[in-house]
Amino acid sequence: ICLQLPELLAASRSSLLSLAGHIPCGLICHPDKEHILYPLGCTVVIQELDSKKQTFLHGHTNNVSCIVVSRDGMYIASGQVTFMGFKADIILWDFQRKELLARLSLHKGRIEGLAFSPNSLYLMSLGGQDDGSVVVWQVGKREAVCGSPASACRAGSATIVVCSSCRDEIFVTAGNGTIRVWELDLANRKICPTECQTGQLRRVITCGKMAADDNYFYVGTSSGDVLKVNTNNKLMTDYGPQKEKFSSGVTALLLLKTGDLIVGTGGGIVALCKGSNYKVMKKIQVQGAVTSLTCRGQGHQIFVGTNECQIYRINYTAFKEELITACHKEAVHDIIFPLGTSDLFATCSKNDIRVWHTPKNRELLRIVIPNMTCHAIDFMRDGKSIISAWNDGKIRAFMPETGRLMYVINHAHSLGVTAIAATSDCKRIISGGGEGQVRVWEIGERTHKLGEVLKEHTSAVSCIKIKKDDRECVTASLDGTCIIWDIVRFVRKQMILANTLFKCVCYHPEEYQIITSGTDRRIGYWEVFDGSAIRELEGSVSGSINGMDITSDGAYFVTGGDDHLVKLWDYNEGAVTHVGVGHSGNITRLKVCPGNKYIVSVSADGAILLWKYPDLH
Repeated sequence: ICLQLPELLAASRSSLLSLAGHIPCGLICHPDKEHILYPLGCTVVIQELDSKKQTFLHGHTNNVSCIVVSRDGMYIASGQVTFMGFKADIILWDFQRKELLARLSLHKGRIEGLAFSPNSLYLMSLGGQDDGSVVVWQVGKREAVCGSPASACRAGSATIVVCSSCRDEIFVTAGNGTIRVWELDLANRKICPTECQTGQLRRVITCGKMAADDNYFYVGTSSGDVLKVNTNNKLMTDYGPQKEKFSSGVTALLLLKTGDLIVGTGGGIVALCKGSNYKVMKKIQVQGAVTSLTCRGQGHQIFVGTNECQIYRINYTAFKEELITACHKEAVHDIIFPLGTSDLFATCSKNDIRVWHTPKNRELLRIVIPNMTCHAIDFMRDGKSIISAWNDGKIRAFMPETGRLMYVINHAHSLGVTAIAATSDCKRIISGGGEGQVRVWEIGERTHKLGEVLKEHTSAVSCIKIKKDDRECVTASLDGTCIIWDIVRFVRKQMILANTLFKCVCYHPEEYQIITSGTDRRIGYWEVFDGSAIRELEGSVSGSINGMDITSDGAYFVTGGDDHLVKLWDYNEGAVTHVGVGHSGNITRLKVCPGNKYIVSVSADGAILLWKYPDLH
């Protein structure tokens, strides 16, 4: 039997997500000055600075925890987290060919830090808290030279590793109450540590940088000061600022050729400090705690990464920030296109709704409701409002151009609003709640009132789709039922039962069939007229299917779920034609844009991926 494998969805996808912002030193400017690198879930993203074109390095089985580039730019190394007691891989990549060179496995649980020696002879790796060891790897032979416990028994765990600027055999580890300078004895395959003396000071080290001449190094602390340590005699020479320490701790450091320092803090301050006395000369404020500082070339441009998943570019001379990339830092719950345009789409997450411009991959509007989660959104057909479903039980409508709040429907549902849809005449909104009720709201120019309550579902409503003539809708629920409602007479027309938690439902454009899917990984085709099953497909090998959408001609549909794959199906054949590999979190929703130009998928790790719709003719 010859099985034809589905093609891969075109690799010209461009993720809108900036980076996994919580990873220290996760944003790196490549020595060629043309690329930046950052981790995104289980993948490493290489992005061209000018064209914004992205390449994805796949190989990790779990989230990437650290990343480093060799000084000559030839190699990339990335480490991951894994389950306790299991080995966590370090992957060595070839930058030019964008391919995996070697998998280095010794540490358990988590890779905390990585550093290449100045001539790329060695790679130093630091295990996490449960591992507690530092290992030196020979890059050429792709094997471990030796390892040792990273910190003394009486000290806390080490969290950073910094290589020497001139000597391949010297490196530094530091962490909670420990700063050590190590020397590699290759002949005897040993590494020998020397504890650095900081006098009466006790500090938790969060970041570090070695000076260009190798005579001293700087380390930032959670207390908000910077220590300067002599590499040769292992003594702290000075520290500062003495009086006004940096609030929320020093989280990132950059050492300039002039001897001055750029300090990033947990409070979102990026400060240019004098190297001699740590006096702040210039400073700017960014959104979120600074997790990465990296310079392009000689330092004329500096890139800042924050834990709010924002990337800023700073011009050194003017010392002004420019936001170049931003995205959600929490799971994205829904994605929607306005009627008839593929140039705009909206996504929702915890705290915010964002509107994006597809051709430029940039954010146009951000609507923030702090500490609330938006579960679902829809554009009104007339384009005059974005309606949204929130976990505080409210339905909020916003203006799509300005984000101004138009109206709020309070107490729309008792256990949060979980699904929402608007009729094509823009006069009614249908909402579903966590308690299982479906409610129809009459929307006037200045009024909004409850029209009808439909009580059949016994668990949360996960998806609502309305027929084009506004006379019928279908609701999917986690109670294992899909109900087709008459929304003129407000009665149930058909009920579909299955041994699953339904996550998504779609009308075929001709509206005589619906397709459903959920946690049983099966795609069901059903007759609208009598609710009978037509066929069932195996939608996924592992994990729930959370989102689906059908093309406007009804010939193809897309699905995505916990297997992290975007699948394009032939509707009539019931076969997968294309598969998209790119997500590293569970896909929560996906949409085919009007005109079949792109497929947009969103996931639980905050990523938004645009896929080029394949040419199927």
